[in-house]
Amino acid sequence: MTKTLKHAGGLALAFALLAQPLSAQTRPAAAAAAPAAPRAQIAPGVAVANLDAAIENTNAYRAGVAQAQNLYKPAIDAYQAKGAQYAARLKTMYDQLNADITAKKPEAVLQQQYNEIKKLEAQREEDLAQTIKPLVFSMNFMREQIEAKLSQAVQNVASKRGITLLLRPETIYFAAPAYDITAAVVQELNVLVPTVQISPPAGWLPRELREQQAQQQPQAQQPAQPRPAGAAPAAPAPRPASAPAPRPAGPQPEGR
Repeated sequence: MTKTLKHAGGLALAFALLAQPLSAQTRPAAAAAAPAAPRAQIAPGVAVANLDAAIENTNAYRAGVAQAQNLYKPAIDAYQAKGAQYAARLKTMYDQLNADITAKKPEAVLQQQYNEIKKLEAQREEDLAQTIKPLVFSMNFMREQIEAKLSQAVQNVASKRGITLLLRPETIYFAAPAYDITAAVVQELNVLVPTVQISPPAGWLPRELREQQAQQQPQAQQPAQPRPAGAAPAAPAPRPASAPAPRPAGPQPEGR
């Protein structure tokens, strides 16, 4: 989650720097330093847009993130404190494991230490995810409010500029800056979504979780098919043969 906040802020800062025009004093110096490059040929009707960056750079989303960081500051502080505690515990355990490997301790001892490390790492992921969930849900809630108007914003830009083909940056190898309409999409979204709600309503789930529930629900509610009259009951499925116990997943520590 901390990385998500830094990522959002980094995109906003980078976009602001790229959007800054050259000052009047810089332009002559740049022109004198190098000959003017030939003007790129722009194919009509084609454009490129980073839609994720467009959402993150809207006024509504940036203001919402700032408010959410204040609203959910206790969760952020708890997340950072727990993360530091887990990191210290895991470092101690890894140091001990490496020392025991160097000392050529029995493989059973090393395997037990490795299993304990993996167990603590899984506990850390679950604990931290639950701790920061209020902020994660808030950011997803804000994004979905803006995404609901994203298609309309793109259509508005396409209509104004005569765009018939819109590409994502990750789908192409190179595109001249003149093709990029991300800033124009941001401007449209700023008009369509001036503000967003910060706190989701009770029981709200992000789209990914809602889709998972929707996929599981039909299977759980599917009624049993009636057996035709006179048909023999279905034979029970054969019991699988017992399989040997699986070995622990992940890299194994070195033996003696």
